[in-house]
Amino acid sequence: MATNYTASDLKNDVQDAGRETTRDVNEGVNKLASDAKEAWNNATDNSAVDRVKQGAADMADAAREKGAEMADAARQKGAEFADRARSEADRLYRAGERRANEMAHYAEDYYDEMSDMVRRKPAQALGIAAGVGFLVGLILARR
Repeated sequence: MATNYTASDLKNDVQDAGRETTRDVNEGVNKLASDAKEAWNNATDNSAVDRVKQGAADMADAAREKGAEMADAARQKGAEFADRARSEADRLYRAGERRANEMAHYAEDYYDEMSDMVRRKPAQALGIAAGVGFLVGLILARR
């Protein structure tokens, strides 16, 4: 994945395709209008009327094809974005899981260290616990 195709790039591509389609439709409409004007002026000429009908059918087919192309392109880009989002979510999940395991390991180490200290100096640990309990009690009593 050498290039990063963003949502704004997709939006720009869709807008460009829309402008191109609009331009194509306008050209078709102008051609159709000129053929219709010619057919009106030559009301006895059935070939001009047939050309107008054929031009309208061709323009409708071209619009359908262009719409289908744009829908396929949007669907494809959407699938690419979904795949990228899924892979990024998996990567973040694995990184979070790794960090959680590291923190659990550190907590376990600190717990073991604290347990050893309490076993070696139980009186000091009891005094610290009583002091912390007294301070927490004071703080909570003032609320």
